[in-house]
Amino acid sequence: MPPLYILWRDEHLVAVYKPAGWLVHRTGLDAGETRFVMQTLRDQLGRHVYPVHRLDKGTCGVLVMALHPDAARALSQAFERHAVRKDYLALVRGWAPTAMQVDHPLRPDDAPPDAPVQDARTALRCVARLEWPESADPRFATTRASLVHAMPETGRRHQIRRHLKHIAHPIIGDATHGKGPLNRWWAERLGGQRLWLHAWRLQVPHPVTGDVLRLHSGLPAPGEPAGGALHPGGPADVAGWMSLWQRGLWQPAAAPQADPGTAPCEIAPTPRGAEKR
Repeated sequence: MPPLYILWRDEHLVAVYKPAGWLVHRTGLDAGETRFVMQTLRDQLGRHVYPVHRLDKGTCGVLVMALHPDAARALSQAFERHAVRKDYLALVRGWAPTAMQVDHPLRPDDAPPDAPVQDARTALRCVARLEWPESADPRFATTRASLVHAMPETGRRHQIRRHLKHIAHPIIGDATHGKGPLNRWWAERLGGQRLWLHAWRLQVPHPVTGDVLRLHSGLPAPGEPAGGALHPGGPADVAGWMSLWQRGLWQPAAAPQADPGTAPCEIAPTPRGAEKR
């Protein structure tokens, strides 16, 4: 098993780059999987590690684990009280709105239909748009996609994926909430089937000092210089995303009037029969 790429480490916590296709820990829901971040990192560091948050199996990017129980408790409490800022990048179907605040309650995936819904909010900002010069749908001459910066304000399971589906811009490669034929069409052009969701940046208070740690996956957005963010010899997933930037003519989206994470934006309506490319 290849070692995990370490983004940050001290005596209290470690941040790693979680590759796409890896589980954070063992689960009976995916009994055939053999790649687990917790077990690999434990063997790599030679010590026990403690999970404080999770990423879906298909999601790649920044993942933090504690190195002792006190740090685990402090970090878990920071996530629970929403003292952590999480920034994701997602490749989605169609041309997404420039900025949108999705306030759409969600019921847990495994809950019965009559279970109460939970508050769920995600700020979205379109970073760039792409018009691919081939048609995935005979009704259109081209195929459109957007790169979306997603900032979840709550932490519900599959929240970003479900909120993007709610506004009719599902993530490319999302087998549960996306469009199967479109996913397969993009997989043929992008070199394989995968979930195009990336845990890009994470700001979290240090469990001992309280200082804000600003952790970055190393992936620059389209048009941005790699600079010091791109880690030499870093994960293959970063190279995969970088190759995506080079596969089409990306056009930057217009800057929103205000940061959707701090100011009111359009409230996402429930789409009715919306058609996207």
